[in-house]
Amino acid sequence: MATVELRFSALPEHVRTARLVAAAVARRAGVDEAVLDEVRLAVGEACSRAVGLHQSVGITAPVKVALIEEEKQFSIEVGDEAPHATPGDRGSGAGGEGDVETEEDEMGLAVISGLVDDVEVSADEHGGLIRMTWPTTPPAAVLA
Repeated sequence: MATVELRFSALPEHVRTARLVAAAVARRAGVDEAVLDEVRLAVGEACSRAVGLHQSVGITAPVKVALIEEEKQFSIEVGDEAPHATPGDRGSGAGGEGDVETEEDEMGLAVISGLVDDVEVSADEHGGLIRMTWPTTPPAAVLA
């Protein structure tokens, strides 16, 4: 299993770099060329979401991206350190700015789910993680 780790300051201008790196590593791992645009878009959405979460609560820790090459699959994990509400935690009340942020967060997750067939989202008071997985095809045999 090969893993590439990327950490970047929670600034929107770094999301593009994360997208480019993810697409390059996905291509090398054997992800189908036809799916690479979806990889780029999903990573961009996940990283933008993490950047927004960090900025909304003033977290200076970097956004973490892990690009994991396994046998027959390629996974990307995007992690943030923003505290997420746990079930039953309603935050500061109804009708506030938090509702807008929650809607934007849910929209971002819906976009990712529409782009990636295999996606897992986990979150707690210590941060969140989005894991996206794509199948890979083995490289063609090299002819001598």
